[in-house]
Amino acid sequence: MIRRIFLTVLFATNAHAAATLKIATWNLEWFMAPETIRALTPACTPRDAQRDGARRAVPCDVAHELGRSGEDIAAMRRYARALDADVVSLQEVDGADAARLLFPDYQFCFSGRVAVQNNGFAIRRGLPYTCGADVVDLSLNDDVRRGVELRMFPGTPQEFLLLSVHLKSGCARGPIDSTKPSCAELARQLPALEHWIDTRAAEHKPFAVLGDFNRDLQHEPAGMSVWGDIDDADPPGADLVNTAEGQTFQNCTPSQTFTGFIDYIILGRQMARGLVESSFGRAIYRPRDAQRRKLSDHCPVFIRLSVADATRPAP
Repeated sequence: MIRRIFLTVLFATNAHAAATLKIATWNLEWFMAPETIRALTPACTPRDAQRDGARRAVPCDVAHELGRSGEDIAAMRRYARALDADVVSLQEVDGADAARLLFPDYQFCFSGRVAVQNNGFAIRRGLPYTCGADVVDLSLNDDVRRGVELRMFPGTPQEFLLLSVHLKSGCARGPIDSTKPSCAELARQLPALEHWIDTRAAEHKPFAVLGDFNRDLQHEPAGMSVWGDIDDADPPGADLVNTAEGQTFQNCTPSQTFTGFIDYIILGRQMARGLVESSFGRAIYRPRDAQRRKLSDHCPVFIRLSVADATRPAP
């Protein structure tokens, strides 16, 4: 009986690993259970209050404007179901219990930060995975968000690693060597991000970094830039592929006026061999839903990945 169970699990693992996976990233904009935001509202923090990542609190504008109703959550759950991704990097979520409201048939890895705004992963039930340790250095002592590592198909030849990130906001296009505080904070995060990338590349592990970079990587100014810092091909496996390169940008809703991507799926050189051609997409919202429901100011970005090609040893 034990041997039969083992063979069944092994067969299922190999079948999944041989398949094409849909991988996505989605910032859910301060997403938490309705009862949680109601409980936090009386002690909400003013807009100019100092950030405190060691405290469960919400800004007053979020408390009064972003409390979701059951209908709002049901609408977001429909988009999650339509996305139908195998692995989703999530940002601005109050942990697994909140994420389960939208992804009821998934399992989760989330950061251990106390604050309600966290990032992590939703993994389709049945896919083999392990949650890695939080990349705490990215959080600048928990002042901003941690990185979350996910290991897919652990211990098999198809193993690959994903890092979910949500970098500092407020420096979408400005020089990161400027004196602007938000740009300075973003610059302080880069050594930790580059270290994670370089370590995976030196280990010859297939990897990807995905999430909300809060940065238009395709329209950065000359000089010190986020992309130039992390895409330095040193070691060689740290030669990165931006899956949004060459893609047409479209806003999530008709009312938005953004002009470029900030949500990305970035692949290491080995991982990029598994990128399915023309699979990049962005799941925009229906205008009627955007008008009537509190969805998110971000919408999902996704790709399809051939696991066999992404994890095949380099020739």
